[in-house]
Amino acid sequence: ERQSWGSEERKYEMPFFKGHPFDIRILVKHDSFLVAVNGKHFVEYKHRIPLSKVNKLGVSGGVEVAIISFQDTAPPGAWCPTSAGITYAAFPPTQFAPGSTYSSNPAFPPGPYQPQTYPVPYYTSIAGGLYPSRSLAITGTIPLNADSFHINLKWGTDIAFHLNPRFSEKTIVRNSFLHQCWGPEERGLPSGMPLSRGQSFTIWILCEAHCFTVTVNGHHQFAYNHRVPNLQQIDRLEVEGDVMLTCVQV
Repeated sequence: ERQSWGSEERKYEMPFFKGHPFDIRILVKHDSFLVAVNGKHFVEYKHRIPLSKVNKLGVSGGVEVAIISFQDTAPPGAWCPTSAGITYAAFPPTQFAPGSTYSSNPAFPPGPYQPQTYPVPYYTSIAGGLYPSRSLAITGTIPLNADSFHINLKWGTDIAFHLNPRFSEKTIVRNSFLHQCWGPEERGLPSGMPLSRGQSFTIWILCEAHCFTVTVNGHHQFAYNHRVPNLQQIDRLEVEGDVMLTCVQV
């Protein structure tokens, strides 16, 4: 701001490697940006200027850009809240050339946003199926009287990944339903239960070559090893149970 750089913040941990693809996600909170790299929380950066002044995205330097996108299953131009109550414009996936800039559309209405909610049970297709580096994000609020809800990644009647927060048990159960049979449950939460009744959340699921990694509100929680060999056949997302959905990004 004011044509001068501020003080640098450095983290001496390099998540990027020459010749390797990467995925950067930026979550806007009311007081900071949360940055995740390849499905893992990397750094938090406190805001230094009002968010209302931020209206462009630029990429430059030694990088080949494959895609820059604001993804959402709502109609183009809908507004999608984060878990912190901040809103951003949701667009269909869009590609930009390296060094180009993205400017926010002034036609979008400013001012207070009244959160939309998605119907629950919620079902949507995953165009092209899953593959390493593809991710999905589910944002919502947990009712005060919630018992449980679940997120399924599936095809046909089989469920490749069943993610089931259970509030009375204070855990998130993970499993697969294949050939009409449930497999062994996974329940471990090294950092404890990250979801609470009455709270908003964002769950980010990143598909990697050997597993799904799950991040909740910017913090890595666990990995779930794939139990199916063909990830691309996973073409459907389901959300059911005690939850209010406000944003789904596929």
